[in-house]
Amino acid sequence: VQLQASGGGLVQAGGSLRLSCAASGRTLSNYDWGWFRQAPGKDREFVAGIRWSGGTTYYRDSVKGRFTISRVNAENTVYLQMNSLKPEDTAVYYCAARYTDQPEYDYWGQGTLVTVSS
Repeated sequence: VQLQASGGGLVQAGGSLRLSCAASGRTLSNYDWGWFRQAPGKDREFVAGIRWSGGTTYYRDSVKGRFTISRVNAENTVYLQMNSLKPEDTAVYYCAARYTDQPEYDYWGQGTLVTVSS
């Protein structure tokens, strides 16, 4: 299985970006998805997650109300819509997938850089 993340770039504070992550190699319809990020000099942190059914989503507090995670199982793709971006959102964003309810993420994308200028 390979995850390919895309959509990162440079945006001004207050702007928006939409990240995509497409899976290839197998269908991940029974997998939970997550987005993580790692800023320079910091540990990787969880950003958002979505259950395999798409009915349950969860977010870290700092992005609630600004970010929206969604998935299209038929496309084997997960999205992260990021609005009202802040400079502190600057990081490399990674998508990941795990078989539903398992504690660890099995598959990781290569990361896409998001830079928010003030």
